[in-house]
Amino acid sequence: MKKIIVSIIAFSILSVSCSDFIEKEQRGTQTLENYFQTAQECENYVNELTHRLLLPNDWYTLVAPRVTNEMATDDAWMGNTGQDNSAHRPCSQYIITPDNMGDMNSMYTAHYYTIQSANLGLERMAVAPITDAQKNQYMGESLFVRAYCYYELVNSFGDVPLYTTSLGTADLKLQRSPVAAVYAQIEADLKESAAKLENITVNRNGRVNKWAAYALLARVSLFQEKWADAKLYANKVITEGPYALESDFLNIWNVNNHNGVESILEAQSSAVQDKSLGSALPTLAGARGEDKKNFPSNDAQDVLDGWGWCMPTSDLENAYLSENDVIRRRSTITKWGEPAYGDEVLNPTHKFGLGDNKSGRICRKYYIPIATRRSLDKQYEHLPLNIPLIRLAEMYLTRAEANYHTGGDALADINIIRARVKLDPKTGISGPTLLKQIYKERRLELAFEGLRLFDIRREKDPTTNRPVIESLMGPNGTFVQYNLNSTDPYETTNLREPQDKGINFNPAKNLLWPIPQLEIDLSGGLITQNPNY
Repeated sequence: MKKIIVSIIAFSILSVSCSDFIEKEQRGTQTLENYFQTAQECENYVNELTHRLLLPNDWYTLVAPRVTNEMATDDAWMGNTGQDNSAHRPCSQYIITPDNMGDMNSMYTAHYYTIQSANLGLERMAVAPITDAQKNQYMGESLFVRAYCYYELVNSFGDVPLYTTSLGTADLKLQRSPVAAVYAQIEADLKESAAKLENITVNRNGRVNKWAAYALLARVSLFQEKWADAKLYANKVITEGPYALESDFLNIWNVNNHNGVESILEAQSSAVQDKSLGSALPTLAGARGEDKKNFPSNDAQDVLDGWGWCMPTSDLENAYLSENDVIRRRSTITKWGEPAYGDEVLNPTHKFGLGDNKSGRICRKYYIPIATRRSLDKQYEHLPLNIPLIRLAEMYLTRAEANYHTGGDALADINIIRARVKLDPKTGISGPTLLKQIYKERRLELAFEGLRLFDIRREKDPTTNRPVIESLMGPNGTFVQYNLNSTDPYETTNLREPQDKGINFNPAKNLLWPIPQLEIDLSGGLITQNPNY
């Protein structure tokens, strides 16, 4: 059955018309004309759609560009200084051009494949001979998938082609739609998704539900500065949803706590040994150059062959230190030679290859504990680390920021988040100081969870009313100047990744990535380029 589903998805990806498809006689096979006839077929199709949105076991198509977006911020270096960095360098060093986009090409292409597939599935499922409840479930999930694809596209590229019907080869003449129109469609899809999923209860991990739709509505409302809506939807998830903050922050990314009480949506993974269902992230961003001699066991089974991309900056570490935020710092960053937080007995001095590591640090959130490594005969493509996409803490921080702009109690929400990691509450702050603290709490709480680049592009510096990224990057940016004057013993001794990270940032163009030149060429010039690229 899976081969059938993949072939149908592949069909929609290639944008072949139905008539083209059925001209070839295919006896005993399923086509679009005889598929979507049962609930199981519809569910299989939606499962494949959701997988295409998440792709946790495919390191390049979506995991790599999402990690590359992290590398374009003050949180992460490229990190690996011993291998070809052409996939990540254009964004990380702000030298990206339409003809040299690194792995950002794949995000653009992959999401449009999924959007086309979602459109096709929605049309077919609307007339499928299944119950209304089944239609609501599968169509509601598909609408969320389409909305999430457009959310990442509009925040990465700005105006993008917008379509909600399946296209044939004669229909590929779409121009870019304005950001506002794309967001309007995202909101419409998410509201319809929530409505269709309102009474659907499916006890299966990783499946989209109405709370995921409301939570993404809260996020996209915040990104549009629709403060009242952001507060409305975040509050709805907090007060009505079945979620609670994990009592232990480290437990959010625990390999033994998949789909925990705080998780609203996360990409699923499995260590099952006869299939490649593991997450690619701990390999892509795992410590490079581990050696068995550095583990107490002196056992090669304890070694994980990480590739060493997306290494934390000392600037991010300093942000934790400035708040005396021990728990979130150790749960997010492991410095060379420190114990792996939560795995101190089996990995008391986590050491890795400093010669190929820019910062002497790795991301603890992506770490696979030693006991889990020992349980696996196969590691690559079999690492059981789920990737959180949306969790409850973000809703508190969204409500805090919305409250700030609408006169509500923003301090209460950030203090709930701080209390979880045993930090004293903030008191007596208001105005720009409070807004900056909300921004800081988002950074400390959500580091390496896919939001930092989008946040610093949209957040306004209360001093200048310009995007925060403009104060961080560029020749005079605080992050750039910090690095140029840094005395960090790791970062400043490995200059194979330049220390002037972010110096090439240009606010006249780099608030968005360029549209891939190939897409412009294929459209015959109907698709235009972002300014100054």
